[in-house]
Amino acid sequence: MAASAKLMVTNLLQHRLTQLTRSLHTQSALLANFRSSREVQPLDQYPEVEVIHNPPEWKFVERLLPPATVPQPVAKAAYPSGWKPQTSDGTSDGYFVARTKNHMVPVYLHTRFRGQRRITVVRRVQGDIWALERDLRAVVERSRNGKLCATRVNELSGQIHIHGDHVDVLREHLKAKGF
Repeated sequence: MAASAKLMVTNLLQHRLTQLTRSLHTQSALLANFRSSREVQPLDQYPEVEVIHNPPEWKFVERLLPPATVPQPVAKAAYPSGWKPQTSDGTSDGYFVARTKNHMVPVYLHTRFRGQRRITVVRRVQGDIWALERDLRAVVERSRNGKLCATRVNELSGQIHIHGDHVDVLREHLKAKGF
C-alpha cells in the first residue's frame, strides 16, 4: 500500500515538473516577438527626462567611451613587441601595401578544407601588383630553398594569394621594405 502511494506521488510530481518546464520554455517563446510586448503608453505616464548639451559631468562619461579612431602610435626607437611603423610610401618600388586601421601589416592566413589547405593572403596592395607578386614569390621560394610556389593575383581587390603558410616570412619582408 505504501509503495503504491509513493509511486503515485512520484508520478504526480514528475507530471507537474514536466508541465512547469514546458510552460517555462514556451513562455519565453511567446514573449519573443513585438506583438507580445506592451503597447506604448501616453508620454505623460513616463518620467521626465532632462536633455543637457555639454554638461560639466559629460567628461566622466567620455572617459568610459571607446575612442572614435585608433590613435597614432607614439614614436619610439624600438617597440617591445617588435612592431615597426610604416616608413615607405612605395614610390621607389612602384607598389604600396597600406597598413590596416590598427597599424598592422595586412598579411593573413586562410585555412580551408579542415586545415588541409593553407593560403597566405596579402591585402591592401596599390600600384604595380604584379611587381609585388614577383618580389613576394622570390622571397617565398628563397625560404623554401628554391621550390616553386603557386600564386594568384586579384587586381580588382588588390590581393595576392600565395599557396602555403608564409605569413611570418612575408610580414618580416614587408616590414623590412618599410611597409
